[in-house]
Amino acid sequence: MLEGKITRISGPIVYAEGLESCGLYDVVNVGNQNLIGEIIRLRDGIATIQVYEDDTGMCIGEKVTCEQRPLSVRLGPGLVGTIYDGIQRPLATMFKEGGTFLHPGQRTEPLDTEKKWMFKPILNAQDTISAGTVLGTVQETASILHKILVPPTIRGKKLKSIVPAGEYKVDDVIAETEFGEKIQLAHYWPVRKPRPYAQKLTVSEPLITGQRVIDVFFPLSKGGTAAIPGGFGTGKTMTQHAVAKWCDADLIVYIGCGERGNEMTDVLSEFPELIDPRTGRSLMERTILIANTSNMPVAAREVSLYSGITLAEYYRDMGMAVAIMADSTSRWAEALRELSGRMEEMPAEEGFPAYLPTRLAEFYERAGRVNTLNDAEGSVSVIGAVSPPGGDFSEPVTQHTKRFIRCFWALDRELANARHYPAIGWIDSYSEYADEVKGWWDKLDPRWAKIRLEALDLLKKEQRLQQIVRLIGPDALPDSERLVLIVADMIKNGFLQQNAFDKVDVYSVPEKQIQILQLMISFYNKALLAIKSGAPLVRVASLPIREELIRIKNTVPNDKLEMIQTIESHLEEQLGTVERLYRKVEIA
Repeated sequence: MLEGKITRISGPIVYAEGLESCGLYDVVNVGNQNLIGEIIRLRDGIATIQVYEDDTGMCIGEKVTCEQRPLSVRLGPGLVGTIYDGIQRPLATMFKEGGTFLHPGQRTEPLDTEKKWMFKPILNAQDTISAGTVLGTVQETASILHKILVPPTIRGKKLKSIVPAGEYKVDDVIAETEFGEKIQLAHYWPVRKPRPYAQKLTVSEPLITGQRVIDVFFPLSKGGTAAIPGGFGTGKTMTQHAVAKWCDADLIVYIGCGERGNEMTDVLSEFPELIDPRTGRSLMERTILIANTSNMPVAAREVSLYSGITLAEYYRDMGMAVAIMADSTSRWAEALRELSGRMEEMPAEEGFPAYLPTRLAEFYERAGRVNTLNDAEGSVSVIGAVSPPGGDFSEPVTQHTKRFIRCFWALDRELANARHYPAIGWIDSYSEYADEVKGWWDKLDPRWAKIRLEALDLLKKEQRLQQIVRLIGPDALPDSERLVLIVADMIKNGFLQQNAFDKVDVYSVPEKQIQILQLMISFYNKALLAIKSGAPLVRVASLPIREELIRIKNTVPNDKLEMIQTIESHLEEQLGTVERLYRKVEIA
């Protein structure tokens, strides 16, 4: 290993000489305590290093040794269900070895090297292989079948040998190529380098979250990118928790990047107790958590997003649909700003470095739906929370994020203050995936596209009418326009608002979502017909069916959708009676 010495210290940024032969982004051990660091700049014989641990007490002149390899994560069985920090140190193991606080230079293997896994090979000696070929499987958890892949760095085209079925540790050699290359159950991959794939595919299937405002109004596809911007207290973390708990992804990677410790504590305590609706087992059996809270070293916060998406790409290569929750990319950008300031770089907008858009693009563009090297189909969906100061969506992180994502779930302060959750505003939010996922929805219910547009149109009309109401009051509006206000209110309370504490309402299957919204649009059309026939609005608004429609979300379970047909017959009967009554009066 090459060795140098520290010449200058500026917080988490350390300058060292004697490392001219090292490469950019090589891992280094810094100081007498061997803190983990990474070379981020080489100039005039001086290496600029960002240290991923607390370097308080470090002195000039202490040694720096270079490991001559890039910062990497270890990929193999044992990742799922583990809680890591930003540089893949398992926090539970660190706690057992060192107590409540992380000690400087404390090292722990990212994967349990003593645990044995039951490996079942599917290839034989002399079989042809290539990068990404599946050698065999390991049942990692009851929910995850872990495929052992040939690492992308392997050059051999034939297997010289492969072990029989049995129990092996992650360090054990399970196969050898014709060139003598040894393959273990686990391998390393650089976090800043995207994992290769055969072909990028267009997105076509929505990521079903069970949240009506997302699935119907602003859908996200599997392999898509979304942002959740909102000020403090608007429910970014709540929305991401709901998506992580209920979405139909095969694996969840949750990155707590720079958020408050108590929020991550909620995640760490809730997730193991939550039951996966698909398997009936603990949600942690398909979840990886990365906790890098606001009081942890800022440099590790910067790398935590790359660690998380590398883990996601690894499981994508097995043919899984993976969803990443990054909470929050604003705190990650603040880490970039602090490190940039320490390196005395020229600041751009609001002090952020000029390369902020590039770094955001590098992260979001690693999402996508792909054909893997072993001809499977996998996807990585990225949902990033953005925390603009004061809820100002014009600040740089939000604006640059909008350039690289196609789904924007804008959280509304007024909705959050009114306890309307999810507080996703239907005016500022948008999704560019609606056309791509239309084919999937058409197979489920061909009415989706038409109903969605009609409902959004009603909500936009209601917003314009509210401006008039504020000036002259609702009584000045004709009955047909006051009906718009009533139906829009029904959609808000009976469809868009969702109660996470209600056992029935916490998750809504797509079929139920469509049927609820269809009944509300049907109510509007039939009520409008009745009003045109001469029925007063007060008569229509007082019908019992109105409240019945609003309560469907709580009264009709997902497995008893036939109950909606009864409600639909009530709708036809009550509004049909009113229309016929006033039509006869008009004729008379």
